[in-house]
Amino acid sequence: MNVASMPEAVISGAFHSTSAGHSIGSMLIDAGRITPESAENILKLQKEKGLRFGEAAIQLGLISQEELQHCLSRQFDYPYLLAGDTRISKEVIAAFEPFSPAVEQLRGLRSQLMLRELNPDSPNRSLAVISPDSSEGRSNLAANLAVVFSQLGENVLLIDADLRKPRQHELFCLGNQPGLSAVLSGRVPVTDAICRVTGLLGLSVLPAGAVPPNPQELLARPTFESVLTYSRHKYDIAIIDTPAGNTADATMTASRAGAALVIVRKNFTFARRLQELTSSLRRVGTVVVGMAVTDF
Repeated sequence: MNVASMPEAVISGAFHSTSAGHSIGSMLIDAGRITPESAENILKLQKEKGLRFGEAAIQLGLISQEELQHCLSRQFDYPYLLAGDTRISKEVIAAFEPFSPAVEQLRGLRSQLMLRELNPDSPNRSLAVISPDSSEGRSNLAANLAVVFSQLGENVLLIDADLRKPRQHELFCLGNQPGLSAVLSGRVPVTDAICRVTGLLGLSVLPAGAVPPNPQELLARPTFESVLTYSRHKYDIAIIDTPAGNTADATMTASRAGAALVIVRKNFTFARRLQELTSSLRRVGTVVVGMAVTDF
């Protein structure tokens, strides 16, 4: 990964301590990347050659450029995970490769959404991510979109409202635990079902939980509206992963959210199904803020 791909503000403060956090050296020691003894060698080379601390550490072969960038991102409150971290699935690319072209496109989508619907002045910053059918990348995009919003400094809740084929628990490696279905059935309070995502500041996930036999009926209960009301009061933005659009609970969920982003897959989604979905969303009063095309 090239340093040139990093934000200009990060480059300008690259190898020294900032008011946003601890020094690079202390962060590397805390992370176990270098020892206090090797830090002395780095400081010696830094003084001899007039280098920055990170430059000296790289020259000595003690850290990689990727590890240095990771520390810089933590200094500037732009957290992401290093490759090989198993706390989150590698499918959540925004959590691992925030400077890649694919994630740059996600940031562009984030900007458009903030301009159209999710701006800070909006009273309802909830967005349903919906697609006409299955296998169009809906859950994957919802997860990555939640990550890039959290990297902006927003306090984000990702809600898996797909009670038919949920995926967010897999993408964020949450295991088998109480989720939305348990909340809607009155078995646990919503606060007990929400999980903070380790390593990504500001991101929480409400997984779907156990797949119930009556998903449509559960989502129709007033409790779901209470969950959304809670998210609006406690979080800056709620991203809601819905069932596929060919189910009645999908449009109902999007209607509760108030706004929807429609996901289609290149050379896969039928135009007729897309038209049917957007028409049904508008009939129930959902604002269709735009459409995103996946290609995989």
